[in-house]
Amino acid sequence: MAERNPIQIRRLDHVVLRVRDLDASLRFWRDALGCPVERASDALGLYQLRAGDSLIDLVPLDGPLGRAGGAAPGADGRNVDHVALTLVQFDEPSLRAHLTRHGIEPGEVGARYGSEGTGPSMYIRDPDGNTVELKGPPAE
Repeated sequence: MAERNPIQIRRLDHVVLRVRDLDASLRFWRDALGCPVERASDALGLYQLRAGDSLIDLVPLDGPLGRAGGAAPGADGRNVDHVALTLVQFDEPSLRAHLTRHGIEPGEVGARYGSEGTGPSMYIRDPDGNTVELKGPPAE
């Protein structure tokens, strides 16, 4: 009998965009599309905008998080840092076992902020090297 998949995706939690020009990006996402800034950390270079039930994170290239992504968006760089998926539940041992069975290296678990608040999350990589964050429900 096949084992039950412990990954049950409820929705997209957030997308992290590396941006060349924070002011232009804020004018687009905040002013034109109506996504208000929910949280900001100048020290990290992280600006989190509310998009309905989800978040869009803007990470300027010249900030600590933006520099970690490598070259600027273009032929040799990427502008999407990662995609986060909200899971129905976060059972770390089951997730680790399931991912390992599929040849996916499970990352370290940490408490990270998402669209529903702070909760457990784990980073993994897809076959093309893109980062996917698996987000658990917020901590009580």
